[in-house]
Amino acid sequence: MKRAGSSPHRKRSRTHGRALEVTERRLRVLTVIGAAWGLGGAERLAAELTVRLDPDRFERAFCVTRPMWGYEVEDRMRTAGVRTLTLERGSRADLLAWRPLISLLRQERPDILHCHLFGSYVSGTPLGRLTGVPVVIAHRHTGSPDAFRLHQLLDRQLIARNVHAFLVVSQQARRLMIEDERIDPTIVRVLPNGIPPLPEPTSDVRKELEIPADAPVVGVVGVLRPEKALDVLIRAFAQAARDVPGLRLIIVGGGPEEIRLRALVAELGLDGMVNFAGPRVNVADFLAIFDVGLLSSDYEGTPLSVIEYMAAGKPVVATRVGGVPDLVEHGVHGFLVRRRDPEGLARAVVRLLRDPPLRLGMGEAGRMRQQREFTIDATLRHLELLYEELFRASRRGRRERSRPVRKPSDVGPTQVSSI
Repeated sequence: MKRAGSSPHRKRSRTHGRALEVTERRLRVLTVIGAAWGLGGAERLAAELTVRLDPDRFERAFCVTRPMWGYEVEDRMRTAGVRTLTLERGSRADLLAWRPLISLLRQERPDILHCHLFGSYVSGTPLGRLTGVPVVIAHRHTGSPDAFRLHQLLDRQLIARNVHAFLVVSQQARRLMIEDERIDPTIVRVLPNGIPPLPEPTSDVRKELEIPADAPVVGVVGVLRPEKALDVLIRAFAQAARDVPGLRLIIVGGGPEEIRLRALVAELGLDGMVNFAGPRVNVADFLAIFDVGLLSSDYEGTPLSVIEYMAAGKPVVATRVGGVPDLVEHGVHGFLVRRRDPEGLARAVVRLLRDPPLRLGMGEAGRMRQQREFTIDATLRHLELLYEELFRASRRGRRERSRPVRKPSDVGPTQVSSI
């Protein structure tokens, strides 16, 4: 992370219909996230937002608490001028691994510390407060099921008392955090998820996976974690395949559930019908051949995979959990079913595959909605304004605003230091 010594003279920025003052110097932003099982939606979004922050307004640093795989994050960060730090944390008990982050917080004095996901913010946010970071943000990307009562307790008793904003991805998540977890509503903010434009497909996935040109294809994209309930999805696929000749399922992603899921595929006699594609950067190549995009999760935040299905013009069949109903209107952009309902998933898939006009119409409706409401640019605008708003309200921000404003002609050469 670099520190700019430029003048704190002011410029004007406009938001919510009123003019706001922001400091001329760039704000120093440090993003922290873990990656125990590669990059899922939250990890990808954190990386995208960091890379895309306006470099004229923000100095950017990106800290990963565990090494990443399956996505060329470090190279992309370096190209964009983002400082990266990997902690090599082996387990939650590996406290010594946090020392490089503590040193960075003390020496570089970032203005904003933004910690994504529970594992990072439960450790990172107290460190931010202890080292005097003016703005500390925790970002919850997923739902919070009843089984995670310990998480909810820590969120309320530890995290909420040490952050200036607790970000969630949907209005439903905000309501549950306030009503069920009794977290102060003044700190709970909604940052809607969005995605960058999908690249054009560059490879022939059907040929790679030996899928016949006329075979219908359904697919799912995501990290293979227990909460994704992919065993339910596979059982639903087995039922749908009885009614749709030649049907194929593609699972794009890797994770701890893969061995168990492969065993289930073999047990159900689905070998040759289900493809485990592993973690992929070229997700758009797979979306291009999906007829239907699937999600079977027990709980969710606002899944990027569903937004990607919509961006690719594919109808969605998903469980009615978390922020999914905020994305997919039942009967308009696809179908929503109860969680743990393989029969319901199968019926919805079969209906769409048997009715091409319905399938194409829902896919186009989803594509148009994604382009209107769920873009990375919209998410980025919300986040940049939030950073500036929170910093202005911080003690450091108020102190800088109280200093005499110098004209650009009064400013000497810019001094830059780097770690």
